[in-house]
Amino acid sequence: MADKEATIYIIDLGKSMGERHGGRKETDLDWAMTYVWEKITSTIALDRKTATLGVVGLRTDRTENELGEQESFSNISVLQEIGQLLLPGLKELRPKIRVSNTYDGDAISAIVVAIQMISAYCKRLKYRRKIVLVTDGRGSLDGDDIPQITEKMKSDSIELVIEVELILTILSMASKRRTKTETRQAILSVAGSMASANHDQAMNEETLKTLADASDGVFGTMQQAIEELGMPRLKATRPVHSYRGQLTLGNPDEFDSAMCIDVERYPRVMVRRPLSASNYVQRSNLSISHESIQSSATILPDVNGVGGILPQPQNPLASVHNARTYQVEDENAPGGKRDVNRDDLAKGYEYGRTAVHISESDLNVTKLETQAGLEIIGFIPWATYERCMHMSVSCAIIAQKTNTKAIMALSSLIHALFELESYAVARLVTKSDKGPVITLLAPSIEVDYECLLDVQLPYAEDVRSYKFPPLDRVITVSGKRITEHRNLPSPALTKAMSDYVDRMDLSSAGKDDEGNDCEYMQMTDTYSPVLHRIDQAVRWRAIHPTKPIPPPYEILTRYSKPPESLVAKSKHRLEKLMAAADVKKVPPKAKSRKRTRNEVKPLSGLDVGALLGSKHKRVNLSKENAIPEFRQTLDKAESLDMIKDAAKQLSAMIESQIKESFADQGYQSALEKLGVLREEMIEMEEPDVYNDFVRILKKKLLDEELDGDRREMWWLIKKEKLGLIPKSVSSPSTITDDEAKEFWSSK
Repeated sequence: MADKEATIYIIDLGKSMGERHGGRKETDLDWAMTYVWEKITSTIALDRKTATLGVVGLRTDRTENELGEQESFSNISVLQEIGQLLLPGLKELRPKIRVSNTYDGDAISAIVVAIQMISAYCKRLKYRRKIVLVTDGRGSLDGDDIPQITEKMKSDSIELVIEVELILTILSMASKRRTKTETRQAILSVAGSMASANHDQAMNEETLKTLADASDGVFGTMQQAIEELGMPRLKATRPVHSYRGQLTLGNPDEFDSAMCIDVERYPRVMVRRPLSASNYVQRSNLSISHESIQSSATILPDVNGVGGILPQPQNPLASVHNARTYQVEDENAPGGKRDVNRDDLAKGYEYGRTAVHISESDLNVTKLETQAGLEIIGFIPWATYERCMHMSVSCAIIAQKTNTKAIMALSSLIHALFELESYAVARLVTKSDKGPVITLLAPSIEVDYECLLDVQLPYAEDVRSYKFPPLDRVITVSGKRITEHRNLPSPALTKAMSDYVDRMDLSSAGKDDEGNDCEYMQMTDTYSPVLHRIDQAVRWRAIHPTKPIPPPYEILTRYSKPPESLVAKSKHRLEKLMAAADVKKVPPKAKSRKRTRNEVKPLSGLDVGALLGSKHKRVNLSKENAIPEFRQTLDKAESLDMIKDAAKQLSAMIESQIKESFADQGYQSALEKLGVLREEMIEMEEPDVYNDFVRILKKKLLDEELDGDRREMWWLIKKEKLGLIPKSVSSPSTITDDEAKEFWSSK
């Protein structure tokens, strides 16, 4: 279980936060809220009830806090009480964050309000307490009670983070985008008007810095905080043991000399999956009318203290629930099939394309009765194991934390394996009656801990052996070995590739903090773009429902391209490599054939079809080889009439196959021909030929003109999405996307 958290965000909403500095189009408040919203949405994304937060407004027009009766706590409002914040609460919080019309409000008093909120909520329970203050440092501060405040925060273990947006900092950032003369003029133009403000800010900065240092907190500028937002935050999880028992060598029940160590097994590495999407549909009016009063309204006291009902906005979306039905063939039932309950079904397993039934009694015979345990069954040298045999993520095996004897015994085993350069092979059963797995135990000795690392090994049935031809020689049918061949690299090409790879070496292309050469793409500096880009997009959309998604953070795309310095340095080697490999530019692929698809010509250059006089002859498609002959006919077609004639023959064949099909035996073959017809007409840019036929086919299927009820064929056509070809797929088409969607209705 993750640690419980309680965080209070104190946001300065004073009138000065509505100003714009540093050449930005957004106000100082909007700029600062970039940091705050990112932190809040990150907490919401955890989806944990124990990850709570609250929001306090500083320098607000109203006073809404429990200490508001005292004058020093005026213009401070609690915008969000401590608790788990979800998306509906976030939508209610957003309009409350706006610039006020006052300059009054004490940041130190706001911290006291936050301390009082945390103490009342957390009491003496174990929480990670944190207060984050975001301000421009231009309000009034009363630092007389700082010693008592710091003592209270230390006693309650409250972490204080202060982010200050200073005018001097903004001015220095803006000067980076100006010349020296422009910067000097800008400083001189605002120096007089900002002299008193900067003096107050400097004093406030010193006061807040003293408070942060005294309470062992963090003090920084808003620019630093926003720059750090691009650094992905790793999700820390508390590991849960997957096995807790004994590690044995030999049978302790039969032999007194058998080894038996109490151990625990924890995951060392876990695969993190990106956020998955959920399916929703537009809620109908009928479902809204059946909502209960409790779900659509909240009972709150009115201005007179009498309970009243406050309507809540309806969610226009509803979750999609999947339902599965089971059917069996029944001639007496409508449609020839009858629904059955799942309890009436027997278990079956797929064996090839056949469903094999197995009874419960037979199934119990196949189950292996096992007992939980970790048994060493052998040892192998390091050199005989290949890393490609890994079949799972790694786990760590440690001794029981309070068992001194087990700690010493496991340490002895780890050092013995390390000194002998050996691995242990073990049989692992994590729970009773669970299938056993074979694992490899490797010793790991670090400065502060020792453990065994284990990965799952494959069984013999899991290994598939494949043979591939060698890369350095060609073996003919007679067994002769050829080392010079057009498919083999020449010595010049091999040397050119080796030189290019050496020049593109990344092991020393990076620079450390001191400017020395180091590895360019270190493991600790690389992050999964899929995970963190999706997280970034979701957090942004939660705060800005209509604004476009911003570009990904620079650190996510930093290593998507090689370093420019290496590319420039290796350009000459690349040119030599291209010359040695005889690289030629491939002409761009044609968008479509447009009835001029290139034919495959024989090596002799002779056109056998022209010599036999059969090129312009009408070809009749055969049922046995309809699809290849249809494509060959299109290859030789020189006019639209020939294309239509071939499509007409295939269309008639599809109708005939559906009409003559016994039940659904011929449906798959007809679907294949229909898919080929649609694909070829798109490629030939003749969508109307297909659209005309599929309209007629739909009418005949629904009107039962093809020898009875063939609605199942229509359902298969919808499933394979073989409907009309819209203009978005083929530009010559006259069908819009809406018309293509309407085509699926059974009308």
